[in-house]
Amino acid sequence: MDSKKEEVRRKHIRLHMEGTLTARDKVGVQDFVLLDAHTSEAAFVDNLRKRFKENLIYTYIGTLLVSVNPYQELGIYTVSQMELYQGVNFFELPPHVYAIADNAYRMMCSELNNHFILISGESGAGKTEASKKILQYYAVTCPMTESLQIARDRLLLSNPVLEAFGNAKTLRNDNSSRFGKYMDIQFDFQGVPVGGHIISYLIEKSRVVYQNQGERNFHIFYQLLAGGEAERLAYLGLERDPQLYKYLSQGHCAKESSLNDKNEWKTVSNAFSVIDFTEADLENLFGVIASVLHLGNICFQEDEQGCATVPDTHEIKWIAKLLGVYPPVLLEALTHRKIEAKTEEVICPLTPELSAYARDAMAKAVYGRTFTWLVNKINCSLVNKDVTKKTVIGLLDIYGFEVFDKNGFEQFCINYCNEKLQQLLIERTLKAEQAEYETEGIEWEPIQYFNNKIICDLVEERHKGIISILDEECIRPGPATDVSFLEKLEDRVGRHAHFQTRKLAGPKGRKRIGWMEFQLLHYAGEVTYCTKGFLEKNNDLLYRHLKEVLCRSDNSILRECFLVAELESRRRPPTVGTQFKNSLSSLLEILISKEPSYIRCIKPNATKEPSKFDDFLIRHQIKYLGLMEHLRVRRAGFAYRRKYEHFLQRYKSLCPDTWPHWHGPPGEGVQRLVTYIGYGPEEYKLGKTKIFIRFPRTLFATEDAFEFSKHQLVARIQATYKGCLGRREYVKKRRAATKLEAHWRGVLARKEVQRRRWAVQVIRRFVKGFIHRDEPLGPDNEEFIVFVRKNYILNLRYHVPKNVLDKSWLRPPGILENASDLLRAMCLRNLVRKYCRGVTAERRALMQEKVVASEIFRGKKEGYADSLNQPFADSRIDEGDIHPKVLQLIGSEKVEYGVPVIKYDRKGFKARQRQLVLTREAAYVVDVAKVKQKIEYSELKGVSTSSLSDGLLVIHVSPEDHKRKGDAVLQCEHIFEAVTKLVMLVKKDVVSVVQGSLQFSIGPGREGTIVFHTGPEEQIYKDKNGQLRVVSVRRKS
Repeated sequence: MDSKKEEVRRKHIRLHMEGTLTARDKVGVQDFVLLDAHTSEAAFVDNLRKRFKENLIYTYIGTLLVSVNPYQELGIYTVSQMELYQGVNFFELPPHVYAIADNAYRMMCSELNNHFILISGESGAGKTEASKKILQYYAVTCPMTESLQIARDRLLLSNPVLEAFGNAKTLRNDNSSRFGKYMDIQFDFQGVPVGGHIISYLIEKSRVVYQNQGERNFHIFYQLLAGGEAERLAYLGLERDPQLYKYLSQGHCAKESSLNDKNEWKTVSNAFSVIDFTEADLENLFGVIASVLHLGNICFQEDEQGCATVPDTHEIKWIAKLLGVYPPVLLEALTHRKIEAKTEEVICPLTPELSAYARDAMAKAVYGRTFTWLVNKINCSLVNKDVTKKTVIGLLDIYGFEVFDKNGFEQFCINYCNEKLQQLLIERTLKAEQAEYETEGIEWEPIQYFNNKIICDLVEERHKGIISILDEECIRPGPATDVSFLEKLEDRVGRHAHFQTRKLAGPKGRKRIGWMEFQLLHYAGEVTYCTKGFLEKNNDLLYRHLKEVLCRSDNSILRECFLVAELESRRRPPTVGTQFKNSLSSLLEILISKEPSYIRCIKPNATKEPSKFDDFLIRHQIKYLGLMEHLRVRRAGFAYRRKYEHFLQRYKSLCPDTWPHWHGPPGEGVQRLVTYIGYGPEEYKLGKTKIFIRFPRTLFATEDAFEFSKHQLVARIQATYKGCLGRREYVKKRRAATKLEAHWRGVLARKEVQRRRWAVQVIRRFVKGFIHRDEPLGPDNEEFIVFVRKNYILNLRYHVPKNVLDKSWLRPPGILENASDLLRAMCLRNLVRKYCRGVTAERRALMQEKVVASEIFRGKKEGYADSLNQPFADSRIDEGDIHPKVLQLIGSEKVEYGVPVIKYDRKGFKARQRQLVLTREAAYVVDVAKVKQKIEYSELKGVSTSSLSDGLLVIHVSPEDHKRKGDAVLQCEHIFEAVTKLVMLVKKDVVSVVQGSLQFSIGPGREGTIVFHTGPEEQIYKDKNGQLRVVSVRRKS
């Protein structure tokens, strides 16, 4: 018995989800730090897969959150979920983005320091959605006043505006952020959100003028055309069809079914009104957007001197109107370039190619600076004018490590950014680990990890790094090209261990690197960059002539974006690479001053399908997000650490000395507890305020023991309490039951006496009625007869026939035989009426044919019974199968029926394929395009067929007419149908079913004989006597 109870207890333990080994095998561990094989990438992927299959998309690595995009709604972002995670210890509930948000908020409020949450991952991994969920969490859970409601709404609605202007559809993601975004959410001393500030990084300006196949420009262009009011579009000179604009149609997917641009326009318009954009701001903003579209439609042609001209100035006029510049000045700026010498200015014409470059450069510059203005405008609406000190939580939504088939300048900048952020992550994690060990008095063991500072220096080092070399090449006099830049890289950094080109690579490496490419060994692996376009994208030059035009624009936005001070300054503007390096340095300074939290977003498959887990793609992202490196750092020492109070509070039930209450110091209680459980010295260390557990299996064993102990304790407490309650209730109920039983027995006895008296009277009346049942109705038998009638009628309703062929009927008692006969007749008439009403005209005609066939063949010819369940066809030959010449010979007569037959010659009985065609006047034996014999019904003498199962019939014609050919001997597969149709058309009984043999006319004065008999197989042949023998197989009856 004891062994059985133990087995039951073990089985009960296995039912708990994260509390047992069986459950962990199914759904994985919720913290990768607790993986035994923490250095195995395969174990990492397997744990991620298990959780993804169970729709558990979040997993921790310590305090870092790994999020896998589910591509479906999971119902885990409700208000009730937000309230569940509010104010709860970080590890008490399953991993969730709300846990990260709440932990950062609580730490900020309690320690009054600043925090940031870094969200990274590749396009389509869910970074933007994660940042939205965090903002929604703070909007719902943070304390709020009516006066601060506007600040909260502006924070939330800044997202759709920035997405409209900064996001676009790419091959990987329908709503891909094409810029990096850092947002500070400001809180007052009470933890109320009071304002915010946004910084944008590296907007992808090149998308304005060019999109790859299957990609779109920024959302705002399509939203404006799809949802903008007709008056606004007319004012901007725009049409609704995006295919009319070059800058919107290069990707060939201007209209995408998964994107509802019209609805998104409504959201953006509502956001503009909340964020405090004036009507003048919107007019100027959409004027800039529309001018970009008009710019893309400007076409340049070459004149006789090879200079650029604009044959159609329609678009120039619209741009000039929207930007508030003079059309001739704008036209000259697009087709000419102003070169400044020491004492004079020279204006020289541009070629069509250079004019197109100037046009695209203007479009990129205008959109890029307008986006910066938009961010600044939103910041102005979010600013809090209260000068008291505030704490902030920053949200950094930035591009993840990118590796494509062709990697250009943008990927170089993005991956450089990720190198710096990875360096920050590892350093901050190591620093936090070391600080915790030192605080707790645990010996720090140095951790071996890949320090990517060497790669960061390779890219950013002053005068020596790749960015500095690129800047030098951009500003040096002479023809600088992408090739010369690559050569300079080979000369200056060619010996670096993490740099490689085709020229410097060995025989094997050369196959993977092109002549215009160089390769960097990043922390996440090798990436090959194509230098084509590096100089142009780094320069990002806008001709001075165009700058002058934009500086003098009447559009207030452009006046703020293009300052006259730029024209007065003779200094060359910083390159894109330098600007990005400087802004990244500023960002890192901001991040270093704050406490970090990290979210790593992973895309499970490239096709955006729910429940699909692509191992290869996942491994690729794990590598480029540096997750294994981060896990190694977290697991280098102890896998688990917890404060004494929390550890003792959870597991005190495992030791008799600590249960139910421990009254000594927490450290001593934990020491007593782990000693009792049986921890080995190598499995744990005790710090000043925390216990450190080295191996996950130690924690799992403790957790399993706790689950088992918890159920035992609960069962014991429940049993004791239920026993006490049960005894009290039992005594109370026993007293009440004794009293009730006494009264109730008396009631039941009196009722039983009454029931028996009534039963005796009923039985007497029934017996008396049965005895007098055959007598006339009277007091002695009336009740019995009424009962019999009622009972018969009630039973009869379950035995009523369902159709006219059903002859069953419930046998009536003798006194109801007449009534039963009447009811049966009424039922039969009703069934017949229903059946007749349900018969269609076509069905009626078919039944008439079957009736005629029955009169002719029933009991006379074999095989008739088998034909009953086969409906007759209107015709076995379509009118299209009859030769037109035959139809012409028949004339106006309508073909009523046709069937293929075999005709036997009257002389040699040779079989020939024919068609038997019946009209209302005559029967025709047809051979393809000829009528071989016409038999008018008035001349028809009769039709003969045998009583056997053969299909032979003889149509007899009048012998008086010498022009006739004699009787027609035919074999037909559908003989019953054909003969019936013929009889109904002749309208008289002409059919004779013969036995043995029949005579037929060959010609005037000549007769032939057909002999019918049975045999093992069917055959028709001419015998030695010149007779036609028809052999048929006898059918089983």
